[in-house]
Amino acid sequence: MDKRRLGNSDMDITRLGVGAWAMGGGNWEFAWGSQDDVQSIKAINAALDAGINWIDTAAVYGLGHSEEVVARALRGRPDRPYVFTKCSMVWSADRTISHSLKAASVARECEASLRRLNADTIDLYQIHWPNPDPDIEEGWVELARLKEQGKLRWIGVSNFDTDQMKRAAAIAPITSLQPPYSMLRRDIEASTLPYAAQHGIGVIVYSPMASGLLTGTMTRARIAAMPPDDWRGRHANFREPLLSRNLRIACLLREIGGRHGRSAGEVAIAWTLKHPAVTAAIVGVRTPEQVTGIVGATDFALAPPEAQEIEEALKLEGAVVGATRR
Repeated sequence: MDKRRLGNSDMDITRLGVGAWAMGGGNWEFAWGSQDDVQSIKAINAALDAGINWIDTAAVYGLGHSEEVVARALRGRPDRPYVFTKCSMVWSADRTISHSLKAASVARECEASLRRLNADTIDLYQIHWPNPDPDIEEGWVELARLKEQGKLRWIGVSNFDTDQMKRAAAIAPITSLQPPYSMLRRDIEASTLPYAAQHGIGVIVYSPMASGLLTGTMTRARIAAMPPDDWRGRHANFREPLLSRNLRIACLLREIGGRHGRSAGEVAIAWTLKHPAVTAAIVGVRTPEQVTGIVGATDFALAPPEAQEIEEALKLEGAVVGATRR
């Protein structure tokens, strides 16, 4: 599988990575509903067996549970992949989530993630959200300190805008940025991606299939049947008036994919990977069968006429920036 160097690191990562957000399971604020741990472990191993060499998770996913599942999946594997995780979203005993970038909080989060991941060091540690904004510098100083101590190999940011990256880069180099990016979320094209490219910051995009909307398998019936703790049911992209538009775009991707024996999801992922500033894409999988439907994105390139066909359709549909909270 094709690999790219991630920013200023020594890591050559595959163009797809395993996203472990949904593997956190249900009963927390940004859950995707319940999830079977056995299926999660099988999905991780199927992805690794297919050649993917990195996993992205976060402490807050399932309030620690996703990191524990990742550790269980990797137990005994001789070919340990790179493991990326995140800090800054913390929770209380009643499972209420809040944000902190205070140095002491970041240090506690790092130690807790190391324990849950059963690791001596974390390959890439990222500030999950730049909140509270006034504490960005304090949090980033602490990440740099933990890197110097050897607890972190490389440090990155997630959901930062250009000005916030400039503030962090004045303190210590940024290895990577993790932003949302898909046909339905393109705001980073204006300044964020150009800044990352200019400064050698790797970019690993999340939600390239718009949280399932562009897989070609999402239907109104599936959306209506989403459990109460699936955050997508609260999102504007899964409701009218945007839902009809989004499903029409997914239908076009299914048609284009069909011409090449590809899934709509693979077309959506390949669309993000064609941007020269994008190093790789994070793709969430919940079952081993889902891995089969996405791995082909790494060796599929949209022909210029098809890329133009998609662009014209997006303009016609009035696809606009939408907020995604994760």
